[in-house]
Amino acid sequence: MITKRVRSGPAGEVKQPVKQPKRGDLVAEAIKRLITEKDLRPGDRLPQEAELQQLYSVSKGTIREALKSLEVQGLIKVTTGPGGGGMVVEVPLDRTLQLLQNYLFFKDVSIDDIYQVRQSLEPELAAGAVPHLSEDDFAALEANIECCDGASGPDDHNHLVRQRQEDMTFHDILAEANPNPFLRFICELINEMIRQLIEFRNDTPIADHRRFGATNSKIHRQILQAARERDVERVRALMVEHMTEAPKHVKRMKGKLRGRLILDSEIRKRTRAIVATVEKDV
Repeated sequence: MITKRVRSGPAGEVKQPVKQPKRGDLVAEAIKRLITEKDLRPGDRLPQEAELQQLYSVSKGTIREALKSLEVQGLIKVTTGPGGGGMVVEVPLDRTLQLLQNYLFFKDVSIDDIYQVRQSLEPELAAGAVPHLSEDDFAALEANIECCDGASGPDDHNHLVRQRQEDMTFHDILAEANPNPFLRFICELINEMIRQLIEFRNDTPIADHRRFGATNSKIHRQILQAARERDVERVRALMVEHMTEAPKHVKRMKGKLRGRLILDSEIRKRTRAIVATVEKDV
């Protein structure tokens, strides 16, 4: 990395070295501008490497370094071989969560803080989703409730924790039906934080897990029924009740937010892998 020292003032004071951006970083920024200016969407392809080389007057190595940087950021996917190159992709929620958690790692964020935000947002999210829920959505909500019923499955701590994690999918389904993309994003991000970062002690009584699961299943069924009836205000009121009671259960079970950095190796695709695991255990 190139640096230079600059002297100024009568005493010959030496300023801090000025770091020059690497060429690969500059090209990555230029490609970001290209994506913006051309309004490229997920699935659209970037120009081939040779075209990018000519466009930015840099070597193949520099282009590949820039593309790798953008891939790490989750903005593109790079393939090799004939017809390979960079393709624009939607930044995964897990990558966004990783960046957010890296920031929150140095902050004193509690479970109460998270649920305070949920109490404000989830009722509006659910109410806004009601007019847009399809029969497929209702079926998915019903299946999730059956999957997470606190009375089902073995008396195994790990299984019951996975059920509590999968409870969040009920809220994800509602989020996906809400037409407000920003509200949807914030709520899905919070759901993923709860799914990945809240943990319970191994000695938490099984009865407490089952009580929490049964409470969730009951309120989820009531929300589902009200949604089927397209009763927006009833859904909103039930979600307020749900968001008020849920943190009480979490604290009673001594749940805590893990203060840790999320590793790249832990980032997973949102393929509902937890559902398959839970169903296997049932």
